[in-house]
Amino acid sequence: MKKALTITWLLLIFSGIACIFWYTDWKYSLPTPVPSAYHPVAPGAYVDLASKLPVARNKPVFLHFFNPDCPCSRFNIPYFKTLVRKYGDKISFAVVVLNNDDYTAAQIKHKFDLDIPVSFDSTLAAACGVYSTPQAVLLDANHRLYYRGNYNKSRYCTDTRSNYAQMAVDSLFSNVPRPLFAGYALKAYGCQLPGCTKK
Repeated sequence: MKKALTITWLLLIFSGIACIFWYTDWKYSLPTPVPSAYHPVAPGAYVDLASKLPVARNKPVFLHFFNPDCPCSRFNIPYFKTLVRKYGDKISFAVVVLNNDDYTAAQIKHKFDLDIPVSFDSTLAAACGVYSTPQAVLLDANHRLYYRGNYNKSRYCTDTRSNYAQMAVDSLFSNVPRPLFAGYALKAYGCQLPGCTKK
Protein backbone atom coordinates (compact mmCIF):
# COMPACT_ATOMS: atom_id res chain seq x y z
CA MET A 1 0.00 0.00 0.00
CA LYS A 2 2.78 2.41 0.94
CA LYS A 3 4.67 1.58 -2.27
CA ALA A 4 1.57 2.22 -4.41
CA LEU A 5 0.99 5.55 -2.67
CA THR A 6 4.61 6.58 -3.26
CA ILE A 7 4.39 5.63 -6.95
CA THR A 8 1.12 7.57 -7.28
CA TRP A 9 2.67 10.67 -5.69
CA LEU A 10 5.72 10.44 -7.95
CA LEU A 11 3.49 10.09 -11.02
CA LEU A 12 1.48 13.13 -9.95
CA ILE A 13 4.63 15.18 -9.37
CA PHE A 14 6.18 14.22 -12.72
CA SER A 15 2.85 14.85 -14.48
CA GLY A 16 2.67 18.29 -12.89
CA ILE A 17 6.23 19.10 -14.01
CA ALA A 18 5.43 17.89 -17.54
CA CYS A 19 2.31 20.08 -17.62
CA ILE A 20 4.29 23.12 -16.50
CA PHE A 21 6.89 22.54 -19.25
CA TRP A 22 4.15 22.03 -21.84
CA TYR A 23 2.33 25.18 -20.77
CA THR A 24 5.53 27.25 -20.83
CA ASP A 25 6.43 25.98 -24.32
CA TRP A 26 2.91 26.65 -25.54
CA LYS A 27 2.87 30.13 -24.00
CA TYR A 28 6.14 31.13 -25.68
CA SER A 29 5.11 29.61 -29.01
CA LEU A 30 2.45 32.32 -29.37
CA PRO A 31 3.38 35.50 -31.26
CA THR A 32 3.98 38.60 -29.18
CA PRO A 33 1.02 40.97 -29.55
CA VAL A 34 1.80 44.00 -31.72
CA PRO A 35 1.51 47.17 -29.61
CA SER A 36 -1.25 49.58 -30.68
CA ALA A 37 1.26 52.45 -31.09
CA TYR A 38 3.74 50.35 -33.07
CA HIS A 39 5.36 51.98 -36.09
CA PRO A 40 6.97 49.44 -38.42
CA VAL A 41 10.42 50.12 -39.83
CA ALA A 42 10.86 48.86 -43.37
CA PRO A 43 13.92 46.96 -44.60
CA GLY A 44 16.36 49.42 -46.10
CA ALA A 45 15.46 52.21 -43.65
CA TYR A 46 18.42 54.14 -42.25
CA VAL A 47 19.01 53.73 -38.50
CA ASP A 48 20.97 56.58 -36.93
CA LEU A 49 23.38 55.13 -34.38
CA ALA A 50 25.78 58.08 -34.20
CA SER A 51 24.67 59.37 -30.81
CA LYS A 52 23.50 56.04 -29.43
CA LEU A 53 26.29 53.47 -29.83
CA PRO A 54 30.06 53.55 -30.31
CA VAL A 55 30.20 51.45 -33.48
CA ALA A 56 32.64 51.53 -36.38
CA ARG A 57 31.65 53.39 -39.51
CA ASN A 58 31.41 51.50 -42.80
CA LYS A 59 30.93 48.21 -41.00
CA PRO A 60 27.75 46.14 -40.54
CA VAL A 61 26.16 46.29 -37.09
CA PHE A 62 24.37 43.49 -35.26
CA LEU A 63 22.14 44.59 -32.38
CA HIS A 64 20.99 41.99 -29.88
CA PHE A 65 17.82 43.25 -28.17
CA PHE A 66 17.89 41.59 -24.78
CA ASN A 67 16.04 41.53 -21.47
CA PRO A 68 17.79 39.72 -18.57
CA ASP A 69 14.38 38.99 -17.02
CA CYS A 70 12.99 37.36 -20.19
CA PRO A 71 13.39 33.55 -20.29
CA CYS A 72 13.55 33.60 -24.09
CA SER A 73 16.43 36.08 -23.93
CA ARG A 74 18.34 33.91 -21.48
CA PHE A 75 17.84 30.78 -23.60
CA ASN A 76 19.16 32.72 -26.58
CA ILE A 77 22.48 33.91 -25.09
CA PRO A 78 24.63 30.83 -25.95
CA TYR A 79 23.58 31.02 -29.60
CA PHE A 80 24.15 34.78 -29.75
CA LYS A 81 27.65 34.26 -28.37
CA THR A 82 28.42 31.77 -31.17
CA LEU A 83 27.50 34.47 -33.69
CA VAL A 84 29.81 36.96 -31.94
CA ARG A 85 32.67 34.45 -32.03
CA LYS A 86 32.07 33.56 -35.68
CA TYR A 87 31.54 37.05 -37.12
CA GLY A 88 33.09 39.38 -34.54
CA ASP A 89 35.90 40.47 -36.85
CA LYS A 90 33.49 41.44 -39.64
CA ILE A 91 30.55 42.93 -37.72
CA SER A 92 30.19 45.40 -34.86
CA PHE A 93 28.09 43.57 -32.26
CA ALA A 94 26.25 45.28 -29.42
CA VAL A 95 23.68 44.30 -26.80
CA VAL A 96 20.71 46.60 -26.27
CA VAL A 97 19.26 45.86 -22.83
CA LEU A 98 15.57 46.62 -22.44
CA ASN A 99 13.27 46.55 -19.39
CA ASN A 100 15.98 46.36 -16.82
CA ASP A 101 16.93 48.57 -13.87
CA ASP A 102 19.02 46.05 -11.96
CA TYR A 103 22.21 45.77 -14.05
CA THR A 104 24.99 48.00 -15.25
CA ALA A 105 26.76 47.47 -18.57
CA ALA A 106 29.74 45.98 -16.71
CA GLN A 107 27.46 43.54 -14.86
CA ILE A 108 25.80 42.42 -18.11
CA LYS A 109 29.20 41.83 -19.71
CA HIS A 110 30.42 39.89 -16.68
CA LYS A 111 27.25 37.86 -16.09
CA PHE A 112 26.97 36.73 -19.71
CA ASP A 113 30.71 36.71 -20.51
CA LEU A 114 30.48 39.29 -23.30
CA ASP A 115 33.17 41.68 -24.49
CA ILE A 116 31.03 43.95 -26.69
CA PRO A 117 29.28 47.29 -26.14
CA VAL A 118 26.13 47.25 -23.99
CA SER A 119 23.50 49.97 -24.35
CA PHE A 120 20.42 50.75 -22.29
CA ASP A 121 19.04 53.19 -24.87
CA SER A 122 15.43 52.06 -25.37
CA THR A 123 14.97 54.46 -28.31
CA LEU A 124 16.97 51.99 -30.39
CA ALA A 125 14.04 49.56 -30.18
CA ALA A 126 11.65 52.05 -31.79
CA ALA A 127 14.29 53.07 -34.34
CA CYS A 128 14.64 49.45 -35.43
CA GLY A 129 10.98 48.44 -35.10
CA VAL A 130 11.57 46.08 -32.18
CA TYR A 131 8.80 45.40 -29.64
CA SER A 132 9.87 42.12 -28.02
CA THR A 133 12.95 40.32 -26.78
CA PRO A 134 15.05 38.61 -27.92
CA GLN A 135 15.27 40.13 -31.38
CA ALA A 136 18.14 40.33 -33.85
CA VAL A 137 18.72 43.47 -35.91
CA LEU A 138 21.32 43.47 -38.66
CA LEU A 139 22.27 46.77 -40.29
CA ASP A 140 24.42 46.85 -43.40
CA ALA A 141 27.63 48.90 -43.62
CA ASN A 142 25.56 52.03 -44.38
CA HIS A 143 23.46 51.36 -41.25
CA ARG A 144 20.35 50.49 -43.24
CA LEU A 145 18.04 47.82 -41.84
CA TYR A 146 18.93 44.52 -43.47
CA TYR A 147 17.19 42.10 -41.10
CA ARG A 148 15.00 42.37 -38.02
CA GLY A 149 13.53 39.23 -36.55
CA ASN A 150 14.05 36.03 -34.68
CA TYR A 151 17.24 34.09 -34.26
CA ASN A 152 15.75 30.67 -34.70
CA LYS A 153 12.43 28.83 -34.68
CA SER A 154 13.54 26.74 -31.71
CA ARG A 155 13.30 28.31 -28.28
CA TYR A 156 16.85 27.16 -27.53
CA CYS A 157 18.14 28.01 -31.04
CA THR A 158 18.93 24.38 -31.80
CA ASP A 159 17.14 24.04 -35.16
CA THR A 160 19.93 24.62 -37.70
CA ARG A 161 17.38 24.78 -40.54
CA SER A 162 15.94 27.98 -39.07
CA ASN A 163 19.06 29.97 -38.13
CA TYR A 164 17.42 33.10 -39.52
CA ALA A 165 19.85 35.64 -38.08
CA GLN A 166 22.86 33.69 -39.30
CA MET A 167 21.23 33.27 -42.73
CA ALA A 168 20.81 37.04 -42.90
CA VAL A 169 24.47 37.61 -41.98
CA ASP A 170 25.67 35.06 -44.54
CA SER A 171 23.46 36.67 -47.19
CA LEU A 172 24.82 40.14 -46.41
CA PHE A 173 28.40 38.97 -46.94
CA SER A 174 27.53 36.99 -50.07
CA ASN A 175 26.43 40.16 -51.88
CA VAL A 176 23.16 38.58 -52.93
CA PRO A 177 19.72 40.20 -52.69
CA ARG A 178 18.26 40.41 -49.19
CA PRO A 179 16.52 37.11 -48.29
CA LEU A 180 12.74 37.18 -48.38
CA PHE A 181 12.07 35.88 -44.90
CA ALA A 182 8.48 35.47 -43.82
CA GLY A 183 6.38 33.82 -41.15
CA TYR A 184 8.27 32.73 -38.08
CA ALA A 185 11.44 34.61 -38.97
CA LEU A 186 9.79 38.03 -38.93
CA LYS A 187 6.88 37.67 -36.51
CA ALA A 188 7.96 38.63 -32.99
CA TYR A 189 7.97 35.94 -30.31
CA GLY A 190 9.22 36.34 -26.77
CA CYS A 191 8.74 38.94 -24.05
CA GLN A 192 6.64 41.98 -24.84
CA LEU A 193 7.81 45.53 -24.28
CA PRO A 194 7.63 47.59 -22.13
CA GLY A 195 7.01 44.81 -19.58
CA CYS A 196 8.46 41.33 -19.63
CA THR A 197 5.14 39.60 -20.17
CA LYS A 198 3.29 37.34 -22.55
CA LYS A 199 -0.40 38.34 -22.76
